[in-house]
Amino acid sequence: MSKPGPKPFYHEGIRFECQGSGKCCTSRGSYGFVYLTGADVKRFAEHFSLSPAQFKKQYCGSKDGRVFLIDPPEARGDCIFLENGNRCGAYEARPEQCRTWPFWPENMKAKTWRREIASYCPGVGKGRLHTREEIEAILDSQEEN
Repeated sequence: MSKPGPKPFYHEGIRFECQGSGKCCTSRGSYGFVYLTGADVKRFAEHFSLSPAQFKKQYCGSKDGRVFLIDPPEARGDCIFLENGNRCGAYEARPEQCRTWPFWPENMKAKTWRREIASYCPGVGKGRLHTREEIEAILDSQEEN
Protein backbone atom coordinates (compact mmCIF):
# COMPACT_ATOMS: atom_id res chain seq x y z
CA MET A 1 0.00 0.00 0.00
CA SER A 2 1.35 3.42 -0.92
CA LYS A 3 2.34 5.70 1.90
CA PRO A 4 0.56 9.05 2.36
CA GLY A 5 2.34 12.29 1.56
CA PRO A 6 4.30 13.48 -1.46
CA LYS A 7 4.94 10.97 -4.19
CA PRO A 8 8.38 9.35 -3.99
CA PHE A 9 10.66 9.61 -7.02
CA TYR A 10 9.83 5.97 -7.81
CA HIS A 11 6.04 6.50 -7.82
CA GLU A 12 5.82 5.23 -11.41
CA GLY A 13 8.09 2.28 -10.63
CA ILE A 14 11.70 1.47 -11.44
CA ARG A 15 13.11 -0.86 -14.03
CA PHE A 16 15.78 -3.08 -12.55
CA GLU A 17 17.36 -6.40 -13.44
CA CYS A 18 20.64 -7.69 -12.05
CA GLN A 19 23.37 -7.74 -14.69
CA GLY A 20 25.82 -9.78 -12.61
CA SER A 21 28.46 -7.05 -12.47
CA GLY A 22 29.22 -7.56 -8.78
CA LYS A 23 29.40 -3.79 -8.30
CA CYS A 24 26.91 -3.95 -5.42
CA CYS A 25 29.30 -6.35 -3.65
CA THR A 26 32.33 -4.08 -3.78
CA SER A 27 33.38 -1.29 -1.50
CA ARG A 28 32.84 2.20 -2.84
CA GLY A 29 35.21 3.89 -0.42
CA SER A 30 33.43 3.09 2.82
CA TYR A 31 32.66 -0.12 4.64
CA GLY A 32 29.15 -1.44 4.46
CA PHE A 33 27.89 -4.21 6.65
CA VAL A 34 26.00 -7.17 5.22
CA TYR A 35 23.62 -7.93 8.08
CA LEU A 36 22.15 -11.40 8.43
CA THR A 37 18.80 -12.58 9.72
CA GLY A 38 18.43 -15.95 11.42
CA ALA A 39 17.04 -17.34 8.16
CA ASP A 40 20.10 -16.01 6.30
CA VAL A 41 22.48 -17.75 8.71
CA LYS A 42 20.55 -21.00 8.36
CA ARG A 43 20.53 -20.76 4.53
CA PHE A 44 24.29 -20.04 4.43
CA ALA A 45 25.03 -22.84 6.90
CA GLU A 46 23.11 -25.35 4.78
CA HIS A 47 24.83 -24.08 1.62
CA PHE A 48 28.27 -24.64 3.15
CA SER A 49 27.27 -27.86 4.99
CA LEU A 50 27.96 -26.26 8.36
CA SER A 51 25.91 -25.84 11.49
CA PRO A 52 24.63 -22.29 12.02
CA ALA A 53 27.10 -21.96 14.94
CA GLN A 54 30.01 -23.08 12.74
CA PHE A 55 28.99 -20.68 9.97
CA LYS A 56 28.78 -17.77 12.40
CA LYS A 57 32.17 -18.62 13.94
CA GLN A 58 33.87 -18.83 10.53
CA TYR A 59 32.16 -16.04 8.57
CA CYS A 60 30.43 -13.65 10.96
CA GLY A 61 30.89 -10.96 13.53
CA SER A 62 28.32 -9.33 15.74
CA LYS A 63 27.74 -5.92 17.22
CA ASP A 64 24.83 -4.65 19.28
CA GLY A 65 23.10 -8.01 18.83
CA ARG A 66 23.26 -7.88 15.03
CA VAL A 67 25.10 -10.54 13.06
CA PHE A 68 27.04 -9.53 9.95
CA LEU A 69 29.47 -11.03 7.44
CA ILE A 70 33.08 -10.42 8.38
CA ASP A 71 35.35 -8.22 6.32
CA PRO A 72 38.75 -9.92 6.26
CA PRO A 73 41.71 -7.68 5.36
CA GLU A 74 42.24 -9.40 2.00
CA ALA A 75 38.68 -8.47 0.96
CA ARG A 76 39.45 -4.72 1.26
CA GLY A 77 35.82 -3.94 2.04
CA ASP A 78 34.39 -6.18 -0.66
CA CYS A 79 32.05 -9.02 0.24
CA ILE A 80 33.86 -12.09 1.52
CA PHE A 81 32.00 -14.22 -1.05
CA LEU A 82 32.77 -12.06 -4.10
CA GLU A 83 34.73 -14.09 -6.66
CA ASN A 84 36.69 -12.66 -9.60
CA GLY A 85 35.30 -9.21 -8.83
CA ASN A 86 31.89 -9.95 -10.30
CA ARG A 87 30.47 -13.25 -9.11
CA CYS A 88 28.86 -14.26 -5.84
CA GLY A 89 30.38 -17.49 -4.59
CA ALA A 90 27.27 -18.15 -2.49
CA TYR A 91 24.57 -16.73 -4.77
CA GLU A 92 21.95 -19.38 -4.01
CA ALA A 93 22.35 -18.70 -0.27
CA ARG A 94 22.79 -14.92 -0.46
CA PRO A 95 21.18 -13.01 2.39
CA GLU A 96 17.96 -11.03 2.23
CA GLN A 97 19.96 -7.81 2.15
CA CYS A 98 21.53 -8.90 -1.13
CA ARG A 99 18.28 -10.31 -2.52
CA THR A 100 16.57 -6.93 -2.08
CA TRP A 101 19.32 -4.81 -3.69
CA PRO A 102 18.96 -2.00 -4.78
CA PHE A 103 15.70 -1.39 -2.93
CA TRP A 104 17.19 -0.49 0.45
CA PRO A 105 15.80 2.36 2.55
CA GLU A 106 19.05 4.32 2.37
CA ASN A 107 19.04 4.04 -1.45
CA MET A 108 15.47 5.18 -2.00
CA LYS A 109 16.04 8.90 -1.80
CA ALA A 110 16.06 10.57 -5.23
CA LYS A 111 19.49 12.18 -4.83
CA THR A 112 21.08 9.02 -3.45
CA TRP A 113 19.51 6.90 -6.17
CA ARG A 114 20.73 9.20 -8.93
CA ARG A 115 24.26 9.80 -7.60
CA GLU A 116 25.11 6.50 -5.95
CA ILE A 117 22.96 3.77 -7.45
CA ALA A 118 21.97 4.62 -11.03
CA SER A 119 25.43 6.04 -11.72
CA TYR A 120 27.25 2.74 -11.15
CA CYS A 121 24.75 -0.14 -11.16
CA PRO A 122 24.26 -1.42 -14.72
CA GLY A 123 20.96 -3.11 -13.79
CA VAL A 124 19.13 0.20 -13.22
CA GLY A 125 16.84 0.96 -16.15
CA LYS A 126 16.85 -2.63 -17.39
CA GLY A 127 14.45 -5.54 -17.00
CA ARG A 128 10.99 -5.52 -15.61
CA LEU A 129 9.25 -2.60 -13.98
CA HIS A 130 9.09 -2.90 -10.19
CA THR A 131 5.98 -1.02 -9.08
CA ARG A 132 5.86 1.48 -6.26
CA GLU A 133 3.83 -1.02 -4.26
CA GLU A 134 6.42 -3.78 -4.76
CA ILE A 135 9.26 -1.45 -3.78
CA GLU A 136 7.45 -0.28 -0.67
CA ALA A 137 6.67 -3.88 0.33
CA ILE A 138 10.41 -4.68 0.06
CA LEU A 139 11.25 -1.60 2.12
CA ASP A 140 8.64 -2.52 4.75
CA SER A 141 10.00 -6.07 5.03
CA GLN A 142 13.50 -4.71 5.66
CA GLU A 143 12.21 -2.50 8.46
CA GLU A 144 10.73 -5.62 10.09
CA ASN A 145 14.10 -7.41 9.94
